[in-house]
Amino acid sequence: MSGLRFLALPTPLARAYRNGEPDAYGRRPERGASDGSGLPCRHCLGDIEAGEEYFVLAYRPFATEQPYAETGPIFLHARDCERYPSTSLVPEAFLKRPRMMVRGYDAGESIVYGTGAIVPTEALLEGAASILSDPRVDFVHVRSATNGCFQCRIDGGSRQATKR
Repeated sequence: MSGLRFLALPTPLARAYRNGEPDAYGRRPERGASDGSGLPCRHCLGDIEAGEEYFVLAYRPFATEQPYAETGPIFLHARDCERYPSTSLVPEAFLKRPRMMVRGYDAGESIVYGTGAIVPTEALLEGAASILSDPRVDFVHVRSATNGCFQCRIDGGSRQATKR
């Protein structure tokens, strides 16, 4: 499982949204202040603390518009924050949540049916590794188990290393 990598929102995209770039629906990100209830920033993959300002916007974590390209809300620190490193370490903020949803996608960004699961967060890496072991799967999305919102992408495995 050491070959797995959590991939957060890229820094140039986070910077663009902070500078008012339109979201997936062509709207400017909305600004708010956190009440400390655990809003997760998709760039640093940490929680936005009480009183901190954030942006909420519509995000589509896919390169193409197609039937499986879901769009949903994400949160982003209003301030600059460091992008979560491309690592196999489960983000600390994720460990505060009891469960996460994982789902596999093929190279064409279509859902690979039968790969979706809600897993205990402490088993997130094992769940992602199991999905990535399916030869049809190119990457995994981690989503909120309660709201279904996109959290991050997981890539990994020797098969992917040879494809990219």
